[in-house]
Amino acid sequence: MRTPVTIVGAGLGGLTLARVLHVHGIPATVYEAEASPAARTQGGMLDIHEHNGQPALREAGLYEEFRALVLAGREAARALAADGTVLFEEGDDGTGGRPEVLRGELRRILLESLPPGTVRWGHKVGAVRALGGGRHEVTFADGTTVATDLLVGADGAWSRVRPLLSAAVPVYTGTSFVETYLYDADTRHPAAARAVGGGAMFALAPGKGIQAHRETGGTLHTYVALRRPQEWFAAAGFTGPAGAADPADPAGSVARVATEFDGWAPELTALITDGETPPVLRPLYALPAGHRWDRVPGVTLVGDAAHLMIPNGEGANLAMYDGAELGKALAAHPDDTEAALTAYEQAMFRRSAAEAADAADLHERMFGEDSPHGLIAMFTGAGAEAEAGAGAGAGAGAGAEAGAGQTA
Repeated sequence: MRTPVTIVGAGLGGLTLARVLHVHGIPATVYEAEASPAARTQGGMLDIHEHNGQPALREAGLYEEFRALVLAGREAARALAADGTVLFEEGDDGTGGRPEVLRGELRRILLESLPPGTVRWGHKVGAVRALGGGRHEVTFADGTTVATDLLVGADGAWSRVRPLLSAAVPVYTGTSFVETYLYDADTRHPAAARAVGGGAMFALAPGKGIQAHRETGGTLHTYVALRRPQEWFAAAGFTGPAGAADPADPAGSVARVATEFDGWAPELTALITDGETPPVLRPLYALPAGHRWDRVPGVTLVGDAAHLMIPNGEGANLAMYDGAELGKALAAHPDDTEAALTAYEQAMFRRSAAEAADAADLHERMFGEDSPHGLIAMFTGAGAEAEAGAGAGAGAGAGAEAGAGQTA
């Protein structure tokens, strides 16, 4: 079978691209390895930004639907010391530029905006190859194939499309998150609920931190950050594929992680020890800084497939913006796909390199030797309102990115 535009991956970037193409009357087919939209959880909260995520949703004609998903009050952010003392706090009066939504709900409205049959579920890519003349063939795990005039890899950190363009592979950044949940926390875990507050909470120290976000109702979603080699996590009982690992002995692994926070306030360590789901390891990977490639006819990348970086709350926003910008470029050059891809890639390379540098700086502020003082200075210095929101995305939003975009 031959199709004009083939998108591999039904994440936010691939779906935004498909939707913007549909708005412009350009047909596309999305192939997704997962069996259905409900095959796995889609990660937690995302803050959708005024300069990239929101414009992408406007291009997709879904801005009002997005606004209906916003959870009031979740832009609030607070930084706590290890003893629970509040170091910084910012409320949410509803006027901020980074409203919070659940990733799964955002994905749902994108899926519902596409014509039936646009997404082909249960199509895991086995191989891709060039056919010549800018055309490519995708072979799926079941042996079926599709040939396409334009192939777009929206397939995340471990992209199967990327090798057509680049030999770069993601590298472990030295930091991992351990993900846990508390449910009905206001009733069952009131001290932890009070510590987190109404939005995002960070308790940071050099090389480690406890970050949590209030989701719907009393659900607290926690990401415990540790700068440790992968061997440390293996010794703590986390084993499995590169993207995520459930421990064989959850209680033992939780206890080992909790010892790294001995002496911290009990309302903070309870976010680790009282977790109501098995802890999940989320190693953080990144592509080389400034990753780019020479133009290859008929193929390109969006989102983490193109510019995987250490999570900072921008990944989902960048993926959607990539999808929208690529869709716009293709619509603007209906008779010259290569001109569209060139324009898209050159702009994407510049913005992703800038965001990757900002992400590295932010993580150093969060977990470097000056933590948490470097982050507090960013919050309280010039431009504190915008920077504070960036910090919130780096904690809770970055956790959602680690849970979704960096999974193998």
